[in-house]
Amino acid sequence: MDLTGLAREAFGGGRRLAGTERLRGGSKKGVHRLLFEDGGTAVVYVWSAAENHWPGADEPADDADPLAHASGVALFAAAHRRLAALGVRTPRVHLLDGSRTRFPADVAVVEDVTGPGGENLEALLERDPQAAAPVLERLADTLRVLAGHRAPGWGKLALLDNGGVSKGSSPAQLVLDRALADLAEAAYRDDRIAAARGRLAEGLHTRAAAVAPRDGGYGLVHGELGPDHVLVDAAGEPVLIDIEGLMHFDVEWEHVFLRIRFGDQYPSLGGTEGLDRHRLDLYGLAIRLSLVAGPLRLLDGDFPHRAAMREIAEYNLAAALTLVE
Repeated sequence: MDLTGLAREAFGGGRRLAGTERLRGGSKKGVHRLLFEDGGTAVVYVWSAAENHWPGADEPADDADPLAHASGVALFAAAHRRLAALGVRTPRVHLLDGSRTRFPADVAVVEDVTGPGGENLEALLERDPQAAAPVLERLADTLRVLAGHRAPGWGKLALLDNGGVSKGSSPAQLVLDRALADLAEAAYRDDRIAAARGRLAEGLHTRAAAVAPRDGGYGLVHGELGPDHVLVDAAGEPVLIDIEGLMHFDVEWEHVFLRIRFGDQYPSLGGTEGLDRHRLDLYGLAIRLSLVAGPLRLLDGDFPHRAAMREIAEYNLAAALTLVE
């Protein structure tokens, strides 16, 4: 992929590009590092069908569905603006372009927070938990800021900022509907889920029936905030990445994912005090099913890191079945 022209657009002709390297990124966009002759670096996000490994990636996204795949420069830009306004650290932006005149895809050129050889919070937790502790404290502060920034409706920021209204009668109903669809997909692809489909469906409906209507609005949630989506800058500050899915929603949705991904470190992020336990119960089972159906769906296509996806599906399949024993 030739990124020379894009680098020139972002930084002018005074910096010469020495090379590029593909980084291991998400499943919905390509992530590339620009390497300049002066030793500097930057990161390029490329949102295109060729870089999106999900089946149906070339179909228009339904931005009215908060749980639909979040991809594209418009969602990134809306999320970045809001996080910057709240003082939440994300990579600084050098260039955003959705016109496809500079490059044949939506693109963003952003700060390379860690540089070559740098690490995210997941790697830091594995290498030096003591050094990661203050980063977790700052991340907990960030989560409190996001949860406290409330809106009367739910949905992706780009939609709400333009006066749009999301689908569904409530976040809980949306989650139930999506979980039942994930259950059907997973049952089609795995006999163990198929055999337990009745118990899993009953578990979802029982949990959803216990959820009461919510007053007081909806906080901001990242949606997929694992330690791999948090970089650590030179000052030890957590830096959120993969922010396209930022939305107003039930904060319990975020905390279930945090609890799964951070494991024993989750209490450092504030725990579940003040959260609705019925939503936690529903979303806990729903996210497990999503983390089975999603990886299995990716494996239908050409996603390159297949062993990791299979491992995610297997781990969450066992966890989902345990929840309805």
